[in-house]
Amino acid sequence: MTPISLADAFRQFDATWTPHVVADLNGQQVKLAKLEGAFIWHDHADEDELFWVVRGRLRIEFRDAPDAVLGPGEIVVVPRGVEHRPVAEPTAEVVLFEPASTAHTGDVVSERTVRDLPRL
Repeated sequence: MTPISLADAFRQFDATWTPHVVADLNGQQVKLAKLEGAFIWHDHADEDELFWVVRGRLRIEFRDAPDAVLGPGEIVVVPRGVEHRPVAEPTAEVVLFEPASTAHTGDVVSERTVRDLPRL
């Protein structure tokens, strides 16, 4: 029950596209990530994913829907099964809320896939 400073937590790492777990609740995780440029196209078959932009600008591209463009203080929920690609313009710091089982690259395995997320 100790407060977490998002600013302090973001200062603890520099890696991009590697979510860091800062809290767990009811089978969900709160993750922080620094993003730069474009990620990979992927989906999460069984999990919704919430993106909350803390700093910067983020565009979420969708194959079958208009892009969602987010600035600081804005959120979007990507429903399960929806193929998407996050693109930081040019960088962004985001908070992610999602089930602990969510792989950040979905079923896609690439050089960006991280299996054991670091904890802050």
